[in-house]
Amino acid sequence: MTNVNLSDGEWKIMNQLWEHETATITELTAWLQETTGWDKHIIITMLNRMVKKGAVSFYEKGRAKQFYPLISQSEVSIRETKGFLNKVYRGSIGMMVNAMVEDKALSKQDIEELYKILEQAELK
Repeated sequence: MTNVNLSDGEWKIMNQLWEHETATITELTAWLQETTGWDKHIIITMLNRMVKKGAVSFYEKGRAKQFYPLISQSEVSIRETKGFLNKVYRGSIGMMVNAMVEDKALSKQDIEELYKILEQAELK
């Protein structure tokens, strides 16, 4: 498993790349401008950092670089989730769910979804 740590901003770019599979700087800027306010120079800087980390790569397509992810969303998400769980809840899923229940942060739909997930886990 690749051990690439992503900043919050890098997650935003990766989510776009995972969704679209490839993207140019112009496309990323258009997709992220409204929600982040980033211009192309910020995105270029972040992409260069992500290339050095081994998170993304690119190929030349005409005059534009076409960026694509080198790491899968599921692999990074699982590692990040485990890290969060260990850091905040000492690795205890029970402590995390209990905190959500006590904070009344779970909707009826969330609880039903958790039941389905747990039922699937029992079958495996």
